[in-house]
Amino acid sequence: MTTPFSSLEDFVALPRLSGLALNREGTRLVTSVATLDPTKTAYRTALWEVDPTGGQPARRLTRSTAGESGAAFLASGDLLFTSSRPDPDDTDGEKRPALWRLPATGGEASLVLTRAGGVAGVATAETADVVVLTGSALAGSANEEDDAARRKSRKEAGVAAILHAGYPVRYWDADLGPDEPRYFGLKDLGGSDGGASLDDLVPSARGGLREARPVLDPEGAALFSSLTLPEERGSQRSVLVRVDVGTKELTVLLDDRENDYAPGPVSPDGRFLVVVRDRRTTVDLAPRTTLLLLPLDGGDPVTLAEDWDRWPSPAAWLPDGSALVVTADDDGAAPVFVIDVATGAVRRVTQDAAAYTDVRVSPDGATAYALRSSYLFPAEVVRIDLATGRTERLHNPAERPELPGSLERIESVGEDGQPVRSWLVLPEGASADHPAPALLWIHGGPIGSWNAWTWRWSPWIMAARGYAVLLPDPALSTGYGQHMVDRGWGQWGRAPYTDLMAATDTLVAREDIDRTRVAAMGGSFGGYMANWVAGHTDRFAAIVTHASLWALDQFGPTTDAAFYWEREMTPEAREENSPHHHVGSIGTPMLVIHGDKDYRVPIGEGLRLWYELLSASKLAAGEGGETPHRFLYFPDENHWILKPQHARIWYGVVEAFLATHLLGEERDLPPELGL
Repeated sequence: MTTPFSSLEDFVALPRLSGLALNREGTRLVTSVATLDPTKTAYRTALWEVDPTGGQPARRLTRSTAGESGAAFLASGDLLFTSSRPDPDDTDGEKRPALWRLPATGGEASLVLTRAGGVAGVATAETADVVVLTGSALAGSANEEDDAARRKSRKEAGVAAILHAGYPVRYWDADLGPDEPRYFGLKDLGGSDGGASLDDLVPSARGGLREARPVLDPEGAALFSSLTLPEERGSQRSVLVRVDVGTKELTVLLDDRENDYAPGPVSPDGRFLVVVRDRRTTVDLAPRTTLLLLPLDGGDPVTLAEDWDRWPSPAAWLPDGSALVVTADDDGAAPVFVIDVATGAVRRVTQDAAAYTDVRVSPDGATAYALRSSYLFPAEVVRIDLATGRTERLHNPAERPELPGSLERIESVGEDGQPVRSWLVLPEGASADHPAPALLWIHGGPIGSWNAWTWRWSPWIMAARGYAVLLPDPALSTGYGQHMVDRGWGQWGRAPYTDLMAATDTLVAREDIDRTRVAAMGGSFGGYMANWVAGHTDRFAAIVTHASLWALDQFGPTTDAAFYWEREMTPEAREENSPHHHVGSIGTPMLVIHGDKDYRVPIGEGLRLWYELLSASKLAAGEGGETPHRFLYFPDENHWILKPQHARIWYGVVEAFLATHLLGEERDLPPELGL
């Protein structure tokens, strides 16, 4: 059976949807679609319109070699977006990070504003044409002209050095500074002659907006945001602030040492703000997310749905202000829920085993639109009846790809009696007469769940090659109640490990699985766990570890957010749970994968793991340097493998490694490796 997953070239070329914008009248839906560019080395995005009624096919709105994203509707109906496409009125054709405007009545998009520091995002008000942009400015810049001059001087001098006075200094794959993220109010929007100007709304932020996003009230008079403040010993906390868009007056609304805060949506009447409260962790307290309802007249916040044992993410209010629409991980899915504001009662709306994001509510409050995905299909635009939960797939820019197998839900039992749920992908033809080799895939996070389509770790690639893939949610997974997180907090080598072994026991007990040919794989925390598995059992024929933690004493001070790591484990716990202490017990061939630009799990983890496998494992390099271990290194990738050509290399090397050790077969390595 041939599917798009049979060929890595076909797989990386599949269109990918992200983001969803709905206009004020509820008559226009816009999403972004990423497709492979002609060089097959990058993705190019375009904006597409999807008919909310389901009557018309999707139509493409934008087209350029630079691509477009960040769609946001003005109250008047025009569509704003970001793009580095050149201004058609410029004779030099210079590409500029810019804000563009596409009229509701049709026609060509026009340039609204470009700036030296770029335009990263757009936020618009519901009932007025108020726009707030996110973008970067050099820390010492007095205004836009000064910022542009400083950037030019720095570039012409060939200077890349950054002088730090605080922490952190890098994040995921980015070196922080000298740029700082800022919020800019856009003035003179009505002009189409490039005369729009910006007003720095939070000039004192000093890098505190790095992980923040602006939320505007319906009229655009006030902006709400989290603001990160430095603390002693390199730590930090996030407080909730209000900014008057007209006067730029900043007020701190919520601030304490026990929680971090971020804004959700403002109620339609402007009286209440939903607040996301994330409990700050300690070695004894695992994270927990709850919602607050904050009266904007100065009253005390009230916890919403306090007894609901899930971690909600607020999406939108119903137009009458009676309820809040949220999503939350739940038993291998991420459904849409409605929380009654007066009573705190929670009602599940969608009933399928899918994950919903980017939920937008229609003006009449009867319908919502969202992106939906599951392990059966990638993200697609759907319409949801909020009363009945009936969900309808609209006419999308891309069709669902055909799958090379089937999907099941299975259950195991942990050592303490806790149910452990997993998704199981089975290849075509798996049966008692033809049992399939199997792969245990361990998710990252570790706070997370296998509940949505992933392009990074697609089980269907392996199913097309005859493997069954088990996707378990062990201790530390979300969607199963706070207890599931608590039982693994600070004890990574205990319940998470034994849950995974219980899930593997259930898997290999099946007649359609070949228990003699099973491998384990994971990335990030999943890579940590793959390393831990390697040092604690020889039941697997091969192990693939990607962007993995190896020596926790080394990882802690070198990761990009060391203060967070300090809160989770004591020095004793780090010693007890560090995989590197068990390298001498590793007798399983391992494929180590790491990107040099990974700042969350720095490359030192991969380098040390590789050396210690060669020097101290049971399969250490012998005479002539022979070893079954392999190290796949990406000098220009980060925690994720993002470039299409590198995704093909990743899957190709993994497939060859597994074929050698599970199937006893040799596969050709990707020729681009030059081997």
